Amino acid sequence: MRSPICFNPPAARTFLPIYLMKTKLVLAGKSKTEIIQRVASALDKQELPALAPGAMCYMMSKQQYLNDHGRSWHPHLMFLVQGRAAQLWGADLPGSPIIAADDPEERVTIFMVWVGKWSDETDWHESSH
Repeated sequence: MRSPICFNPPAARTFLPIYLMKTKLVLAGKSKTEIIQRVASALDKQELPALAPGAMCYMMSKQQYLNDHGRSWHPHLMFLVQGRAAQLWGADLPGSPIIAADDPEERVTIFMVWVGKWSDETDWHESSH
């Protein structure tokens, strides 16, 4: 995954350190299994900070490249909540504007909410056709 992502201050202080740790381990040639184990250990030992309330991220750039099938997926906001919380928010229900992704490696639930415009103010619907 290679995509522009912006963290608000609580996410930059408490969620970004996980990304940075994982990046260092990848660059050091560690396996996915070893990366998962090291992150889990760091979380267990509180070597990584606890997720701060109000942590969120913005993925509003058309230049996002989520994977080979998800290029420029949708402009969206991501709200980060400790643990498995998808059901508490009513995410993924028919008609719900909230999409949830439980991330057991990082011990968070990511709630994604689509927005109508990219960061350059281009309407998403116009650019997706």
